[in-house]
Amino acid sequence: MRTRISVIGAGMVGGSCAQRLAERTYADVVLLDVVEGLARGKALDILQSLPVVGSDARVLGTSSYEDVRGSEVVVVTSGVARKPGMTREDLVLMNKKVISEVSERIAHVAPDSIIVMVTNPLDAMVQLALHVTGFPRTKVIGQSGILDAARLRTFIAAELGVSVSSVTAYILGGHGNTMVALPRLSMVGGVPLTDLLPPERVQALVDRAVNGGAEIVQLLQSGSAYYAPAAAAVSMVDAIVLDRKEIVPCAVRLEGEYGIGGVVVGVMVQLGAAGVEQILQLALTDEEAAALLRSADSVRETVSAMGY
Repeated sequence: MRTRISVIGAGMVGGSCAQRLAERTYADVVLLDVVEGLARGKALDILQSLPVVGSDARVLGTSSYEDVRGSEVVVVTSGVARKPGMTREDLVLMNKKVISEVSERIAHVAPDSIIVMVTNPLDAMVQLALHVTGFPRTKVIGQSGILDAARLRTFIAAELGVSVSSVTAYILGGHGNTMVALPRLSMVGGVPLTDLLPPERVQALVDRAVNGGAEIVQLLQSGSAYYAPAAAAVSMVDAIVLDRKEIVPCAVRLEGEYGIGGVVVGVMVQLGAAGVEQILQLALTDEEAAALLRSADSVRETVSAMGY
């Protein structure tokens, strides 16, 4: 039997995820949305594109969670997108009801699945899904650091005129304006970024990455980023389904790591067939560690707005 991957929410992020997954060829894809016809229409469009790219994946559009049954991974993109002037914290109560229902349905039809959360505010939604499903922390993971690091890598590569494949970057913490970039660990061809650029340019690139989502929201006016978030989420699915044991930044609930407990923040993890198979603790400076603690406290404040 072919692997089944489900994507909940057929909006711009969900549709982009479904297309990228279907083109991977390693799994059949279920695209679900409560809006009648939306998922079916997008699934049919994606399906008709697959002969062009040479994929025999099956793509099913549906509004029934019964079609999600047996999924190995479920990518959750449902909810309200951020609008201009809206903070991630503004989103929490709006998306609480949606993600609570989605999580309950997933736990019923796919109790052995791994959930990749994309809905914002990301860290709070991971925390909510953990609470509702009762799944272990290793199987409810948030897409955050891969996207944030990709934004920083993009800006570094453009600044220095090098390939993005030659750039590595690390960003920890909450998926918002309290995220913690680690420029001293960012490398360009093995050379520390801090050796290549003056501090003020490094900080400017970090600031743009931290505010990368907000910049896109302001430009679009009526929506938020979807190509890059989808690519980041699908890279997590790749690591899980293909059991890559890849070291990537993901949002996971900490239980003492970095001196933080009971809250979801982005950290470096080993991602494989079992989900989060290991949490790696980087050696942080005192300043970086303090910033990570502040970021965790910010996530706690957002989660408390939901009553948890």
